[in-house]
Amino acid sequence: MLLAKEAMNEPIDMSELIARGPSSAEEALRIELYERINALGIGAQGLGGLTTVVDVKVATYPTHAASKPVALIPQCAANRHLTLTLDGKGPAQLQPPDLSQWPQIGPEDLQTTGVRRVNLDELTRGETTSWRCGETLLLSGKMLTGRDAAHKRMVDLIDAGKPLPVDLRGRVIYYVGPVRAVRDEVVGPAGPTTSSRMDDFTEKMLAETGLYAMVGKAERGPAAIESIVRHKTPYLIAVGGAAYLISKSIKAARIVAFEDLGMEAIYEFEVQDMPVIMAVDVEGNSVHNSGPIEWRKRMAADSIARNIGV
Repeated sequence: MLLAKEAMNEPIDMSELIARGPSSAEEALRIELYERINALGIGAQGLGGLTTVVDVKVATYPTHAASKPVALIPQCAANRHLTLTLDGKGPAQLQPPDLSQWPQIGPEDLQTTGVRRVNLDELTRGETTSWRCGETLLLSGKMLTGRDAAHKRMVDLIDAGKPLPVDLRGRVIYYVGPVRAVRDEVVGPAGPTTSSRMDDFTEKMLAETGLYAMVGKAERGPAAIESIVRHKTPYLIAVGGAAYLISKSIKAARIVAFEDLGMEAIYEFEVQDMPVIMAVDVEGNSVHNSGPIEWRKRMAADSIARNIGV
């Protein structure tokens, strides 16, 4: 695992490697894995696309032939590091993201792009069941948060026949553990966590609480999708890796339950135009299934066209 950690922090240099060609078996394996993974059409956030990974690192070390230990570290951490040099001339200057890159969507854009605004404070079951897989929504109003620890506590309370500390009926829950606010921040970075960790709790939560929708990151498992269909409670995804930018759409935040859990406490956020994508609709359609399939078709068609010279 130490070797894998060291490899993860190496510079992203796949384009240079492909340009010069491999000079070792490890480098040849890097290129092979990079090309074959991207040929899967999984894409960023699992939504389909030409780029699933930006680089693949391979590091080896002598070991007993009977052991063959393997350690894997996923990409997300590799995209969150930077390199700086402390040379004694003063503090390091880290440039924050340019907030002008955050989309400014006006009424005219909503008509031309198909993006729709959602008022969470007036949400109805009828509205949520009209959302369709792949649609972009801008959420405004009050939503609750909760991740692993909070879900475990809520399910334990339900099983014990005890009331929950917060009413979830008609609410949207966001799978997030926000970073503590500093200075004049309303809340710290508040990016979505991987939703599959909530899959074991999903059936009980949807059956017993009256939730209207869930927001998280990445795909849901088959059992969770069955619960989404059964209880007509759609699942949306926020943009993974954009925790700081997402926090700019949060205008107020307060802890409403389980304060002792720290960042895993249940918060109530008031958001304005928080962008999300419909990932699993109430009919069970999943963008994490349809997206890669569509891109594999496009990539195969492009490959055939190149081979016949079209």
